[in-house]
Amino acid sequence: MIKKTFLFLVTLMFIFGTGNLTFAMKCGGHNSHQQRAQAQSEHKHVSTYATAQAAPTQAMDVGNEICPISGEKIDKKTKAAYEYEGKIYNFCCPMCIEEFKKDPEKYINKMEKQKQLEAHENS
Repeated sequence: MIKKTFLFLVTLMFIFGTGNLTFAMKCGGHNSHQQRAQAQSEHKHVSTYATAQAAPTQAMDVGNEICPISGEKIDKKTKAAYEYEGKIYNFCCPMCIEEFKKDPEKYINKMEKQKQLEAHENS
C-alpha cells in the first residue's frame, strides 16, 4: 500500500512539475517563438534570446529503387533511408548509408546520371 501511495505521489509530482515548466517557458503569456533564459530571479525581462529558426520543411523522398552505393535493387523489407539536404535517399542496408555520408555528392551525381540514362532508354 505504501509503495502504491509513493508511486502515485511521484507520478503526480512529475505531471505537475512538467506542466509548470511549460507554463513558465511562456514567460507571462508572451507569444514568442524564441527561447528565453531568465537572467535574474526577479521577473524582469532581461533575457537571453536564442535565434528562432524557420519552421522545418518536410523532407522529400527521392524514391530511388536502386541503392546508389551497391547498385542493387532495394528490398522494401530491409531498406534503410537517410535524409540529406531535405531529400530522403533509400539504400539496401545501413552500411551503404555510412559510405554515402563520406561523399554524398558523388553518389547523388551517380543517381542523376542513372536516371538520365533510363529516361533516354525509355524514349
